Amino acid sequence: MAMGNSLRLTLSQHRCLEAMDIQIWKRRESEGSSSGQAQTGQSQENPAQNHPPAGNPVAPALVNTGNKPDDRDDRWKKLQAAVSRCTQCRLSESRTQTVFGAGNPDAELMIVGEAPGSEEDRLGEPFVGRSGQLLNEMLAAVKLQRSDIFIVNILKCRPPENRDPRPDEAAACADFLHRQVECVQPRLLMAVGRIAAQNLLGLTSTLGSMRGQVYSYGRTEVPLIVTYHPAYLLRSPSQKRKSWQDLCLARSILQDTGDRHQ
Repeated sequence: MAMGNSLRLTLSQHRCLEAMDIQIWKRRESEGSSSGQAQTGQSQENPAQNHPPAGNPVAPALVNTGNKPDDRDDRWKKLQAAVSRCTQCRLSESRTQTVFGAGNPDAELMIVGEAPGSEEDRLGEPFVGRSGQLLNEMLAAVKLQRSDIFIVNILKCRPPENRDPRPDEAAACADFLHRQVECVQPRLLMAVGRIAAQNLLGLTSTLGSMRGQVYSYGRTEVPLIVTYHPAYLLRSPSQKRKSWQDLCLARSILQDTGDRHQ
């Protein structure tokens, strides 16, 4: 899939798109092209900018939501404390520490993964290591930074040997996630990976069949979309282009909800 230059990409963003296997449209240079354009009055910008390839989503600007209610900080601290001392399932016996989440508590976009791995368990932060680096590149490809979003997992403790979360473990953590969503009040949730998507939506569908649709999450009714987990993309780089489409869908939803709130 090729992408037009309507995002006015920086060098850093070009590199991020290359990491995502996204082809960048470039103007073909020829002798005397500058003078020819000057004579005809044509724009010297990339032709793809004026005429984006059909079917390629263009990521709109992110909209600022403003501040959350004054009591949010107090509720947030109480929630962090509750997570840190949780013993509702047996994962509390083997964890190094809980992984509450990380990022901007005023975020418009909340990313929900599966569970902490060994490095996350050691550092107390979600999505570190190679998968975290790829996630950063994915976000940068649509002009987002990690500091713009909030990242959480279905589970707050690492399952032994990084196995899939069990139903009782996910159920024990479910209320923590609900309360995080209510505190952050994001405009969009993005589930990364099959396990996260199935738990959030209560479905058993394949991830591929869940992609490209906008769902509503629980009692908050926040819009929710699904994409591939960065760890899966490291194993299957051919799917990166689909993740790019999902990211552009996310930006489109954020823009639409932002317009309706103005």
